[in-house]
Amino acid sequence: MSPVIFLNEKHAGRIKESESGILRAVRDYMRLRGWFVIRMQQGLGSHKGISDLVAVKEGLTVWIEVKTAKGKLSKHQQQFQKQIKEFGGIYIVVRGVEDIFHAEKALTPPSL
Repeated sequence: MSPVIFLNEKHAGRIKESESGILRAVRDYMRLRGWFVIRMQQGLGSHKGISDLVAVKEGLTVWIEVKTAKGKLSKHQQQFQKQIKEFGGIYIVVRGVEDIFHAEKALTPPSL
């Protein structure tokens, strides 16, 4: 799905991206950067609140929740985030490729 471009004067020039569009962009960017990325599907029997993506690179695993600019974590997503962090995991919420770009820089140890 492509971004929606508002044509009326009040929202002129703004682009509204869907969560699925942001998710695809983040997933594709991470794959291009060498991450193994899995799209997690919420459904019958799945863990409530599980993140949208799980990415692995060089032994590092990152749980990624994708939200729109105004999106908020559900109660189950907040609980899942808390559980991951309690067990020493990395959980991030991204609202666009820019967020994952900055997160990746912070997660990557400097080379010697």
